[in-house]
Amino acid sequence: MNNLEEVAKNIRRKIVDMIYRAQSSHVGCSLSSADIWTALYFGGVMNISPDTFEDENRDRLVLSKGHGVSAFYATLSERGFFGDEILKEYGKDGTTLASHIVKDVLPGAETSNGSGGHGLSLGVGMAKAAKIRDLSYRTFVLSGDGEMEEGSVWEAMLFAGQHKLDNLVLIVDRNHLQDGKDGQRTEDILDIEDLEKKAEAFKWDSVRVDGHSFDELIPALKETSDKPRMIIAETIKGKGVSYMEDRGEWHGKAPDEDEYKIAMEELT
Repeated sequence: MNNLEEVAKNIRRKIVDMIYRAQSSHVGCSLSSADIWTALYFGGVMNISPDTFEDENRDRLVLSKGHGVSAFYATLSERGFFGDEILKEYGKDGTTLASHIVKDVLPGAETSNGSGGHGLSLGVGMAKAAKIRDLSYRTFVLSGDGEMEEGSVWEAMLFAGQHKLDNLVLIVDRNHLQDGKDGQRTEDILDIEDLEKKAEAFKWDSVRVDGHSFDELIPALKETSDKPRMIIAETIKGKGVSYMEDRGEWHGKAPDEDEYKIAMEELT
């Protein structure tokens, strides 16, 4: 797994660099998901590459936690969808790297993205379309745990369970922190647990894994069943940068020059 760990570090370095240059926000939830992105795009999970992105049987990825977009951009550049130089445009006037994804502006983006809670409905539509068209692709949706408080998520889950969309995978980045005053615990705002029991009630399979362990993530993402599948990935917000880890205030701020230097040293 050493190569995957280095890829994840590269992605984290790009995230921190992008956000520092732009002095924009959402570094914590981007860092927490870096290992998930690595598993999906470099761990043999998804059937997708720059050369096959137009293939109708490519796997689909929907980023529902849109504020974590810097991790998505970093992953696409690391995977070769576009060059690293484009990342320097993030947060600048006229950039192609919007603060939320805009479909068809850059290669590798399946959907546009806005408010949280909508991505799973898009993913359900893609998964249902595959069934109707007799295509073999799988659809993966990456959601934040704060999003699981949204009613639209549970409507989509009801539909997916009813229609036995076994080609659909929902990944919940379970870092336990969301936006609010200095960042707040999901448990204190609206407790979403027990996710496994809820998934079962909605006719889904589920598994909880260490979201920073490729040994747990990759087999869970590859496994299939006769139901839609929820992967509850336990992660640490700000993972990889000591002073950001599990600190709610790093949901919505960018590092200053000294903090940037420390972060890049820790990720090297």
